[in-house]
Amino acid sequence: METATPTAGTPETSRRRRILLRVGAGILIAILAVWLVLFVTKGRFLKRPFESIVGGLTNRTVRVGGDFQLYFAPLRIKLYAERLSISNPAWASRPNLFTADRIDTRIAPLSLIFGKRRLYWLDLQNGAVDLEWKPDHSTNSWTFSEKKGGKPLDFPRIDVASVRGTSVRYVDPRMRLLADLGIEDIRSEDARIGKAVGVKGKGLIRGTPFTVTARLLSPDATVNRGKNELVARMRAAGNVVDVAGTLPSIADIENVPLRTSARGRDLSTLLAIIDVAIPQTRAYQLRSRLVKDGEVYRFTQMTGKAGDTDLAGTLTITNGARLHLDSTLATRTLDIIDAAPFIGYNPDIVADKGAVAAAAATGAGGQRLLPDARFPIDTMQRFDADLKWTIGRVRSRNLPISNVDLTLDLERGKLVLSPLTFAMARGNVASDVTFDTRSRPSAVHYDIRLAPTPLGRLLAGWGVAEAGTSGVVKGRVDLNGRGDTIHDSLASANGRIAFILPAGTLWTRNAELAELDLGTFVQKMFEQRLKEPVRINCGLIGFTVRRGIAAADPVLIDTSKNVIVARGGFSFRNEAIDLAFRADSKRVSLFSGQSPVGLTGSFAAPGINPISGDLLARAGAGLGLAVVATPLAGVLAFVDVGDAKAAACGPVLAGARASAQKTKDGEQREDVGKGTTAKSKDGKQSEPERKAQRKKFLGIF
Repeated sequence: METATPTAGTPETSRRRRILLRVGAGILIAILAVWLVLFVTKGRFLKRPFESIVGGLTNRTVRVGGDFQLYFAPLRIKLYAERLSISNPAWASRPNLFTADRIDTRIAPLSLIFGKRRLYWLDLQNGAVDLEWKPDHSTNSWTFSEKKGGKPLDFPRIDVASVRGTSVRYVDPRMRLLADLGIEDIRSEDARIGKAVGVKGKGLIRGTPFTVTARLLSPDATVNRGKNELVARMRAAGNVVDVAGTLPSIADIENVPLRTSARGRDLSTLLAIIDVAIPQTRAYQLRSRLVKDGEVYRFTQMTGKAGDTDLAGTLTITNGARLHLDSTLATRTLDIIDAAPFIGYNPDIVADKGAVAAAAATGAGGQRLLPDARFPIDTMQRFDADLKWTIGRVRSRNLPISNVDLTLDLERGKLVLSPLTFAMARGNVASDVTFDTRSRPSAVHYDIRLAPTPLGRLLAGWGVAEAGTSGVVKGRVDLNGRGDTIHDSLASANGRIAFILPAGTLWTRNAELAELDLGTFVQKMFEQRLKEPVRINCGLIGFTVRRGIAAADPVLIDTSKNVIVARGGFSFRNEAIDLAFRADSKRVSLFSGQSPVGLTGSFAAPGINPISGDLLARAGAGLGLAVVATPLAGVLAFVDVGDAKAAACGPVLAGARASAQKTKDGEQREDVGKGTTAKSKDGKQSEPERKAQRKKFLGIF
């Protein structure tokens, strides 16, 4: 049997409707009663419950030291509190997150339910806000639940505001940043800021003092609801940084594009503020677009210049557990003076006084070129970096360098430049350089390879014209050393240096000067044939380096007329040069001073000494013959009988050591290697040493 369903107008339906109306009326009466009680009493009796409930929800201690009011006025929640304080978590450096002498506000009730927090009115007097990150960045003082991590700062929406005597303190231990900011008085009416909001302050970032001024230029924008034009300027360590942009809310800079510009005398001092070490620069100006996304700061559309070098590209700084920089740069023209800091020189000193003065400024001794500037080891071990840098041309009077491609990787104190390539005089240089500061002293490896390069263009900056010179040069520098400066790493280096000259031609003038073949030189000078090419069959300029001392091993150049050899070497320790070149003719030559030509002095001031002791001795012998015999006999002392033996070009072109060099007839050469090759204690080379010397050194050939 079915039960009848009540229909509209039946007694049962009417009864239910009356019950609902009574319940609704009861709830309304209760609300009105509560509202009336709160309105009459101003909710002062809720002071302790307010402290307890809000403190429980935030896991903080909340205290009201003076008058307190909490009620509906009439449909908005009115909160009034004197000497209000909200505590910081226990790990913070200050006891309170927020304090105020007085806060008077009207809150939209529904905004609390939906979490949007709208304030119709705010009157804040002598407020102080302490914003602090936990050292491990897992949370911050304004995030009330540690389970949620460190949430970004989020201000409520405020329609009408009056703020006086308020300050903000911000601390980030990871960035080692402390900022104390004072906010100028704010008054807004009809949901508009009455005037620009000003902020002034100072602080420390990684031990460097800074000042900051900022303004919100938005008199017609709603507080934290419309668009706010921000203009800020920071000064630190002689640098000026400007930031400008449109904020969606009064304190929201997350994922907001900001225009930035920076200028100063030295870009390295700006990055040193965040513990990033780069080579020193001349005066710089840079512009970019900055977007902050949590711990990531992205600088894009970057343009500007440092010194006379233009820069463009991107930079990303990640302030994570370990600071990391990732950058891509492009330069059209790099001024060679601006490249001086890459080996430790001050570019301003190089520009004004030269390289020797710049080396002296690093602590190097007098007349030294290699800098003694210490690597920034402590800083290099505190941050990581990746850099890709391309350079179109290097502006230099002597070196025709272009198409530079540099890849840099720095990871926990190990700096690797690999590859570092560039074009030089239609040849290519490829380098792999490592500075490993994790071991003490630093382990440094230089591996520099020069592909075949035309001599004429390479030496054009030193007065050698290209016409008439078809020779090329190729070579390699492979050194390992230890030291915390460029000088120290080379002064302790072991390895090999070799430059090879395949077959080609060279101006007679240049060759004859090197030969010091006076008779041939004078003859050609009077016949005006100074530019007649001299044939180079093969040549090797090689040095073995042991503990910073480079010994000729060998220097051997075979031309169509002469065999040029050299003995001696140079030192990375004191930068002294002591080389003696000798040219032996393959044919008879009159007036030929076949004595060594000395290359002496230092890296900074090399000198040529063509009047050697041998030459003076020969001049004395000639004078003696002239006295005891006839003047014609004196000429015999300067006659070259032309007995020089041509070189076997195979070992020369392989870059072999002196012990492996032979004459064209296959005989062991006696004019190279004495006193310059490695020997055992008994003066003889071991079999492994002989085998090693027979191996081809220059793998790129």
